[in-house]
Amino acid sequence: MTAATLRSQTAKDLAQLARQNGIAGWHSMRKEELVRALVREARRRSKPSKAGQSRALADRINGNGAATGRGKGETPPKQPNPAIRRKIDQLQRRLAKVKSLASTSGRSPTAVAREDRLVVMVRDPYWLHAFWELSERSIERAQAAMGQRWHGAQPTLRLLKMEEAGASTFLRDIAIHGGVNNWYIDVHDPPCDFRMEIGYLAEDQSFYCLARSNTVKTPPAGTSDAIDDNWADVAGQADRIYAMSGGYTPSGTSRELQELLEERLQRPLGSPMTTRFGSGATELRDEDEMPFALDAEIIVYGAADRGAHVTLKGEPVQLREDGTFAVRLSLPDQRQVIPVVASSSDGVEQRTIILAIERNTKIMERVVRDVASQ
Repeated sequence: MTAATLRSQTAKDLAQLARQNGIAGWHSMRKEELVRALVREARRRSKPSKAGQSRALADRINGNGAATGRGKGETPPKQPNPAIRRKIDQLQRRLAKVKSLASTSGRSPTAVAREDRLVVMVRDPYWLHAFWELSERSIERAQAAMGQRWHGAQPTLRLLKMEEAGASTFLRDIAIHGGVNNWYIDVHDPPCDFRMEIGYLAEDQSFYCLARSNTVKTPPAGTSDAIDDNWADVAGQADRIYAMSGGYTPSGTSRELQELLEERLQRPLGSPMTTRFGSGATELRDEDEMPFALDAEIIVYGAADRGAHVTLKGEPVQLREDGTFAVRLSLPDQRQVIPVVASSSDGVEQRTIILAIERNTKIMERVVRDVASQ
């Protein structure tokens, strides 16, 4: 694989090669950057592993009696000294605690994360989901830095509330256990900005931080659980998680969150106009304009006494067993007034709430990218 051969391919083909070879950041690289990255990867893979050479040499030597200097009938080499064996066992036990946070679900205990990272995603107004990958080297540094305090230290997630001007307020510590790589955290007072840290909390309450997360903002409360309760399938909700965690805002979200989701889903996230690899940005269209239409609906929900009679715009509303209700309405491009009336079961008392809603749709000017320069 030479640079000249790679330059003869398109940027889209090079991006596909980079993704298949596990090159980090391939989705944001231009063509020349992809060429250099692929050439470096090819050179790296062409170098023989020193460990592999040593094992191969040992296999050749041990498999050949003449090479080992032992003839037929000679005694085999002695077993390791018992004292050395005990020393190795002690070191392995000491490493067990170091590996507790670095091990992740479904991975080999000897696997090491490529880099330390703690990513926080927004689930809903009252829940956050934290995911982390930590290297054994970082945990070893924490052990050396904490000294005697390490023996009673507890793996901990620290929750911080972000204030104006970048200041943060400590909320609480959440004790976690080794062998996991994600955790759900309950939060309050939406909407609010949060950030997290992961590390070890000693018995004297001193905290050694291993990684800090991105900052996320929980949405306002009021989302109907009856309408929006499908958060179990992360792959199907990845774009929504990305959006709720700030992916489509002007400031954008953390690079770690985007890379994590793209790595798990094996596809780019975000607008095709910014990721450079969406179908609308790479394929020429025969039509003059891309078809695009938009409409909107609203969901009116609330609660009343279980025996009450509720109407919305004069139409009766079916109540659930607990007195709650939810109604889906069209949202035309105009101002509309929606009266909701609740009457007691005996007809003595009546209460009215009026919603005034206006929709004002604007069609912006079409933007067309020049794909020839990509």
